[in-house]
Amino acid sequence: MNQKLKLEELNRISVDEYKNADKFPLILILDNVRSLHNVGSLFRTADAFRVDAIYLCGITGTPPHKELNKTALGATESVNWKYFTNTFEAIMEAKKLSYNIYALEQTSNSEMLQYIKPQFPIALVLGNEVNGVEESVLKLCDKIVEIPQFGTKHSFNVSVSAAIVIWHLYLNR
Repeated sequence: MNQKLKLEELNRISVDEYKNADKFPLILILDNVRSLHNVGSLFRTADAFRVDAIYLCGITGTPPHKELNKTALGATESVNWKYFTNTFEAIMEAKKLSYNIYALEQTSNSEMLQYIKPQFPIALVLGNEVNGVEESVLKLCDKIVEIPQFGTKHSFNVSVSAAIVIWHLYLNR
């Protein structure tokens, strides 16, 4: 019979152990993500996969914030993060650290996620909930990735999109 695991059975590591653990060679660059709930959810997903860091850019909210913490559930304490006044600065820092810059966006030249061959380390640019990744930012990217969709909306929530891509990258590292 299947039983749900209790919290103490999940083998969770401490924040200190997390900080010292090997990280997945991925940075999330949030390009003006406006919803604090999305930012918090992205922190939680980043924690789950031990991503290197989150770069918060422009209007993207930063910890500490009550609304962000509501969905982050403490992940702002474990995940490394840094704020940049604009996304260009964040990309330049990631490039300086030898990260390949991928954007998640629907463009005329985007590659479908299932066909990409990831080149790590990767900095993944995630865009604003309404406008997506800014055109000027797309020009700075090494690769533009798209998640295939088959319904009428062709739009995922940014935190859902990130989780899909991170899982795909994790499986293909």
